[in-house]
Amino acid sequence: MKTLLTVNGGSSSLKCGLYQVTAEGLENLCVIKLGNLLGDGVRFSAANASGTSLESKTIDMNAVGREQRHQAALNEVLTWLNATFVGHQLIATGHRIVHGGNEFSAPVTITEEISSQLLQFIPLAPLHQPYNLKLIEAIRNLLPELPAVGCFDTMFHTSQSRLERLYAIPRRLSDEGVMKYGFHGLSYEFIVHQLRQSDASQLKTVVCHLGAGASMCGIANEKSVASSMGFTAVEGLPMGSRCGNIDPGVLLYLMREYSMNIDEIEAILYKESGWYGVSGGISSEMLELHKAKHPHAEEAIDLFCLRIAEEAGRLAAAMGGIEQIVFTGGVGENDADVRSRVVERCAWLGAELDAEANSKNAMMINSDTSSIALRVIPTDEEMMIAMHTLAKIH
Repeated sequence: MKTLLTVNGGSSSLKCGLYQVTAEGLENLCVIKLGNLLGDGVRFSAANASGTSLESKTIDMNAVGREQRHQAALNEVLTWLNATFVGHQLIATGHRIVHGGNEFSAPVTITEEISSQLLQFIPLAPLHQPYNLKLIEAIRNLLPELPAVGCFDTMFHTSQSRLERLYAIPRRLSDEGVMKYGFHGLSYEFIVHQLRQSDASQLKTVVCHLGAGASMCGIANEKSVASSMGFTAVEGLPMGSRCGNIDPGVLLYLMREYSMNIDEIEAILYKESGWYGVSGGISSEMLELHKAKHPHAEEAIDLFCLRIAEEAGRLAAAMGGIEQIVFTGGVGENDADVRSRVVERCAWLGAELDAEANSKNAMMINSDTSSIALRVIPTDEEMMIAMHTLAKIH
């Protein structure tokens, strides 16, 4: 049995998918998640395509140095896969890479030269890019004979116009690459793939990828027209602990009046803000905010929904209209309350909810009298990576 392995990791987490290559395409065999990679006990869980648990355990990696944890985690994954799917034959690995800059607009087979090129984007995505590249190096060490294919979160957005991507800053800085890139592209690309199945991919669509990392994208004729995230993944909507859009003058104020340095400001922007900050530190998890039933938690949820509705209007303007809204991501797929609040604020766009369908997380949640379609579509970045990888090696 020929298989592909997808690798999607961050600083302290790793998500891998194993896919069987069949005559019809790809079949998801399992998804493996490892959490708390840098902590005392690494959490290992595996489930099949229907979500049934195949394994759940804690791994002691205290004897492994922090710099070697990602490679050790991948080794655990490979060992478990070989024991569980006896005789499977890996033919390639596919990797999520957050930033491809302007140079990479399509998947690539990773070489030493390309790995060196990708290092230059670390300052643009300091919380993700280093670990994406670390995992590619780890795979190269463990499976040097296999082709590794890099899939970029930014590549879907390269279809945007230069005007959409520009900031109103000195031209020399724009020419050096200080512009909007957009992220979550693999998720948006998968949603387009799913919309093709229902002949809805040509519509002017706003996709809301809502989770602890949240963004939105205006898509017309299957192409990215505009997105909420920009130069970095901190721009746009308020997220779990990221602030989203903020007046740059606030940062200058913090530097002058509070004598904050770059590291302190980065910590505020990425780790202390968003739902966590607005709620007064209650949580960066939406489910916990709902459970808290606290006015500060309620305000964080309301602010999130307001910003989503406002961004929907901006994206509609960028596309010259709107014909459907798609909710995806952990919150978008499962949180009926957030969807309800957002749609209520988008009534001026012609959006009208079917409350019963929404409560059931149905695929179609618009009423019969809604002017625009409202859909809930689960995203699958791992499948998108696998599809790109298979296409690249064949």
